[in-house]
Amino acid sequence: MAKEDRGFASMDRNKQREIASKGGKAAHQKGTAHEWTSEEAREAGRKGGMASHRRKQQQKDGGEGEGDSPRMGGSSEVQ
Repeated sequence: MAKEDRGFASMDRNKQREIASKGGKAAHQKGTAHEWTSEEAREAGRKGGMASHRRKQQQKDGGEGEGDSPRMGGSSEVQ
């Protein structure tokens, strides 16, 4: 069996959703699922918007800025 044919990422998208949904439901039933507060959700949305804006700006400017590579973990933002 080739590596590409194994694991969650190689599954059909609908099968992934089905499995992930079961995990989420089980976590809620068990009481261990994270329940977002409105403040947490607001902060997550703000961070996502900033990251999206930053990517669009970098594309417009013709590349990544120094230390901004997501693979290198060079974000200057405090989390």
